[in-house]
Amino acid sequence: MSRIITIEREFGSGGRELGKRLAEKLGIAYYDEEIIKAIAEKSGLAESYVNSIVERKMTTYYPISFGHTFPMHHHHHNPTHDNYSKIYEATHDIMREMAVRSDCVIVGRCSDYILNDLRPLKLFVYADLHSKMERCRKKAPEGEELTDKELIKQIKRVNAERKRYYEGYTYLKWGSKRNYNVCINTTGLEIKRIVPALMCFVDSWFENME
Repeated sequence: MSRIITIEREFGSGGRELGKRLAEKLGIAYYDEEIIKAIAEKSGLAESYVNSIVERKMTTYYPISFGHTFPMHHHHHNPTHDNYSKIYEATHDIMREMAVRSDCVIVGRCSDYILNDLRPLKLFVYADLHSKMERCRKKAPEGEELTDKELIKQIKRVNAERKRYYEGYTYLKWGSKRNYNVCINTTGLEIKRIVPALMCFVDSWFENME
């Protein structure tokens, strides 16, 4: 069977770094921002617009469907509604194409839900607020100097957007242990030190799934 790992993560928890390092150790593909570019190409919409929708702005029109059609009642002539439909269909199709093409790690964007029938290893990465603030400051662009209050507000806003996006699409609770195979608390830990221990679990998990 294919080795597919999906990662949902709190902002500042190090989930993206964990995904990259895990993919490197396993020698498999890593998909994150590449998904946005592919969605833009497939939907014919601007990359900046797609990025503003995916994981940021949530509409209540649709949950993700494993099919390729979406209910269009009540909003037939709404161009924004049509764009949402294009993005949702492209997200679904592209993720599945990536997962079928090769073993991979896919970060965010409800990948655990979309690829559920392919039996991925589902991870959720989280940390306490202080640890998330420290990571955000280390990864901040040069010249960015947010106050503690501003940074806390940013962390809470991004996580609220991710929660709204995930729950609006899947009707599942974002971050609930019932939705994932492993929940990893990175508080006070270096991501690179987590990977070797996680590798042992990953190998064992996929061996048992065969």
